[in-house]
Amino acid sequence: MVLIFYYFRSLDFAIVFSLCPYLADCCYVFYNETFNCIGSICFFLFIGAMGKSAQIGLHTWLPDAMEGPTPVSALIHAATLVTAGIFLIIRSSSLFELSSNVMVIVSLIGGVTAFVSATIAMAQNDIKKTIAYSTCSQLGYMVLIIGVSSYNASLFHLVNHAFFKALLFLSAGSIIHALYNDQDMRQYGALTNMIPYSFCGMLVGVIALSGLPFLAGFYSKDFILELVFAHFSVQGFFIYWLGTLSASVTAVYSFRIIFNTFLGPNRSFKYYIQNIIELPYNMGLTLSVLIFGSIFSGYFLKESFVGVGSNF
Repeated sequence: MVLIFYYFRSLDFAIVFSLCPYLADCCYVFYNETFNCIGSICFFLFIGAMGKSAQIGLHTWLPDAMEGPTPVSALIHAATLVTAGIFLIIRSSSLFELSSNVMVIVSLIGGVTAFVSATIAMAQNDIKKTIAYSTCSQLGYMVLIIGVSSYNASLFHLVNHAFFKALLFLSAGSIIHALYNDQDMRQYGALTNMIPYSFCGMLVGVIALSGLPFLAGFYSKDFILELVFAHFSVQGFFIYWLGTLSASVTAVYSFRIIFNTFLGPNRSFKYYIQNIIELPYNMGLTLSVLIFGSIFSGYFLKESFVGVGSNF
């Protein structure tokens, strides 16, 4: 922000974007090294976005933040807080388009984040931490597609992800609530008939997250992989394979939650099972809204975000 103000004399988006083509070749010298002004601005903005949006290296705060209440996790760790860094890059796209070197870094960081976070999620036993690492992985998808200049696809995935990730968090919260605040998946099992509505919510969220056809995650995630595959460059090929492997791993750890929680033998305490409670109506209503969004948001929004002739 200091660099932007120094070179553009303003922090207003309209002024900065109208002037940035004239400063595309502007450079400055720092410790006898020459740096491009726009490139430096984009690089520092991206580091801020990495911290805010939990990209690899600056991601460790997100799983630790899972100690907070589940409704808070559903709101700020699915829809608002962690996506602010992504939105900053999308909003600053006019600057990033003038710096091809930074775009390569953005796409590589996003691809590595998507894959590494997905592999970490496979080894987690805390149900909320599994979903938290899943959030890191999906944020990686949003960043890697920004790196190949497809900002609309990134925002499309951001919107879809908000629905099914909030659904997963709230379903996990209802499971934890039913089992007296026990978050360890190894102590769940055979809960399908005891908390059926939570099972419905979790199943829809998991299917949408895994990218199975015709739910919200499918439309945006599949589109991201197609666009990266169509980007004929070395980093495009590399992040395409990282993204595809991440999608495969995502399906594994997502259904691992279902198998550990709802299928197989029950491993919970007898007292918990005897006193288990299903969701009250007001919590169930919230889940219903998110289930609807997780199923239909991709289908209804695809034309407005990435359709032929859309002004987006």
